[in-house]
Amino acid sequence: MALSLPTELPPAEFDELLDVAEATGAALAPFAAEVDAGRSTGHETYRILREAGLLGLLVPREAGGAGLGFAAYSRVLAVLGAHNGAAALGFNMHNVAIGSLCESAGTPLPPAAEAFRTWLFGEVVHGRKLFASATSEAGSGAKLRGVRTSYRRTEDGGYVITGEKSFVSLAGVADYYVVAARAEGTEGSGEVSHFVVAADDPGVGFGEVHSLSAMYGTSTAGMTLDAVTVPRSRLFLGVEGMSLYKLVREPHWMIAGYTGAYLGIAEAILRFTTGHVAASPGRAGSPVLQRELGRMSARLSAARALVAEAGARVDAARGSAEANAAVHAAKYVVGETGPALAQDAVRICGSVAVSRSQPLERLLREASFASVMPAKPEECLEYLGKAALGVNLYDATAFDW
Repeated sequence: MALSLPTELPPAEFDELLDVAEATGAALAPFAAEVDAGRSTGHETYRILREAGLLGLLVPREAGGAGLGFAAYSRVLAVLGAHNGAAALGFNMHNVAIGSLCESAGTPLPPAAEAFRTWLFGEVVHGRKLFASATSEAGSGAKLRGVRTSYRRTEDGGYVITGEKSFVSLAGVADYYVVAARAEGTEGSGEVSHFVVAADDPGVGFGEVHSLSAMYGTSTAGMTLDAVTVPRSRLFLGVEGMSLYKLVREPHWMIAGYTGAYLGIAEAILRFTTGHVAASPGRAGSPVLQRELGRMSARLSAARALVAEAGARVDAARGSAEANAAVHAAKYVVGETGPALAQDAVRICGSVAVSRSQPLERLLREASFASVMPAKPEECLEYLGKAALGVNLYDATAFDW
């Protein structure tokens, strides 16, 4: 299959967008250490992203957005992640929430779904509204089959949602949250729906931001939904019970949307390590250290190439077995590459690696978080193994979704 530039933007315009991402990343960079140390909430980083006009990266051009494909978006996310990994990861949660909808551009939809799509695009592009995903629950993580948050229909056609979410990024920052819930009485089934809940809807509450060992800037906290009433117009695409089916067919946003952010963190590790060695002329001339840096560079280049290929396959044949396997492979390799580069950096840089006054110490902690994000390493490998054996990857019972 021929793989091409994964964006609808002309190359010159995409280069300009990358310049905007670089400038935005530079503006985000000073907050990375402050937020990591707990001296700032990180909310300012999302104001910067809003004002940079990046919230509509995925929104189709005809709706006022940039119309980026999956691979082009991953490139932009990596640029941001190299400057501020937590802000890039939080920003990705916005795009995870709206990504599948943006990919439906050009596809005729029923009236209710079309109205929902038009509304959401308008909120993002013209209202500069920030969306987030609220799926994870205690005991089941982000697996849809384990969702216990429930909803019931109201007499006027709306819904009442009740439940608790455990790890909601952009808690108290986003304007809207795409909440996964199931109809009352359907526990354990695959019939899960998504609803858009506004931050100021009565009954919505957030707990304290979790004290994490890294990525504090994602503003991740618990969320409670105490009989939150939403109109039918806020049922995602106007369809109930299709969320698991969509995830099984097209898992790239859920399991690899943030891969670019961790690729950016790995890039930052290599940049710091190279700069540290270059600052010492005696060490820079060492063939041993040059080989060490060469190995780090090769590993990063391989991961970057795999992310690009996976993204291009998604853009060319979204939902194909080849594309789905490729994004699992990219997630696994990036998740392994970051910590591997971190180990190399510790060996090369020595005590600098553990000094809180240097960014490398933070980058080491951030890189390790890739392995706890879905899909986890063992899940990626299982998926790839089943793909190699010819298992039906579209059978929802073949995996613990």
